Amino acid sequence: MKVLYAIQGTGNGHLSRAREIIPLLRNKCEVDLLVSGYQADVDLPFEVKYRLRGLSFIFGKKGGVDIWNTYIEANYKKFMEEIHTVPVGDYDFVINDFEPVSAWACYLNKVPCISFSHQCALLDKNVPKPKKKDFLGKFILKNYAPSTLKFGLHFSRYSNDIFTPVIRSEIRNIKNTNGDHYTVYLPSYNDDFISEILSLVDDGIRWQIFSKNAKQVIINKNIEIYPITNDGFIKSMASSTGVLCGAGFETPAEAMFLGKKLLVIPMQNQYEQQCNAAALKAMGIPVIKKLKEKHVDTLRDWVVSDFRIEINYPDNTAKIINLIFETYINGVLKENQWTKEYSLSLPAVNEQEVIDSAK
Repeated sequence: MKVLYAIQGTGNGHLSRAREIIPLLRNKCEVDLLVSGYQADVDLPFEVKYRLRGLSFIFGKKGGVDIWNTYIEANYKKFMEEIHTVPVGDYDFVINDFEPVSAWACYLNKVPCISFSHQCALLDKNVPKPKKKDFLGKFILKNYAPSTLKFGLHFSRYSNDIFTPVIRSEIRNIKNTNGDHYTVYLPSYNDDFISEILSLVDDGIRWQIFSKNAKQVIINKNIEIYPITNDGFIKSMASSTGVLCGAGFETPAEAMFLGKKLLVIPMQNQYEQQCNAAALKAMGIPVIKKLKEKHVDTLRDWVVSDFRIEINYPDNTAKIINLIFETYINGVLKENQWTKEYSLSLPAVNEQEVIDSAK
C-alpha cells in the first residue's frame, strides 16, 4: 500500500504534529510526504518528496492575519498548476492535514482523501463557535481542503469523529518543572510591541519571547527574545510557569498537558483561532481579544493567579492511524464519497473591503 501524507506548511503546528505521525505511518505502509505553504519556522527531519507553494496566510504585525498581503501573495495560477500536476493517482489514498493542493487534486481525480486535522473538527456542529459570525472565514475553512472522510482533532471529544490532541513524544517525555519565567509565542505581533506591553506588567517577571524575526538572542532586563527552534521552544515551555500564546491548537494543548498557566490571544481575521478561543474560554482559560495596553490589568491578574488546567491527554495517535487504515481496508472509501458541496471559486473579492478589513 502506498500513501501520500500531505501537510500544511503555514504555521508550526502541522509540521510539529507530523513528526509524531510519520513514523507511525511508515510502520504500516510506504509513505511519501508533501508540504505546501511558506510561513513555518520549523522543518521536518524526514525527506519531503513534494514541496509546493500552495496557499499561505500571511501573518501581520498587529495581531492578526494580514488579509491584503495574503490576497496579494496568493499565486492562484501557480496553485492551479500544482493541483493539476501533483500525482495523487499514484497513491491508494491521501492523508491530508489541511493541505489544499493535494485535497483539490484528489477531488478532481476522485482519489480518496482522508482529512486528519484540527481544522476539519471545527466544522462539527457540536464544537464551540465565536459569537461573532464570520461567513467568509467559515466558507474558507469548509472549502480550503475538501476531503472524502474526516478524522478531527480538538481540545475535547465533542463528537465521535473528533479525537483529543496529538501530544508529541518530546512533550510527553520531557522533564516538566515550574520555573520563574513565562513562555511567549505571538507571531502576528511585532517583537518591540510585545516587549513594550509585557514590560508594563511587572518588572520582576521574566518573559521568554520566541520570535519569527529574531536571528539571535536579545536580552533587555526582564525581556528575553529568542529565535524559534523546536528544542528551544519545548524546553522553555516545559520549564515555565505559564504560556502566553495565540489561540492556535498545538501550543495551548501542550501547555494544558504540561499543566501550565495559559492565556491566549486569538489572531484577528483568523476564524480557526476565534473558534479555538471560544472552546478554551468555555474550559476556563482566560482569553483577551488583542494585545493592548488596556489589557495589562488582565495580564497582571493572570500572572498573580495560579489557575491552571492540567489535562492528561491519552496517547491515541497509533489507534487513530489504525482506524484510518481500517476504514480504507473495509471499503468505506471505495465509493469515493465526494459531494458537490465544494467550490474552487471563492466569493467575489471587493479589493476596497479587503483593504478596510486589514486596517
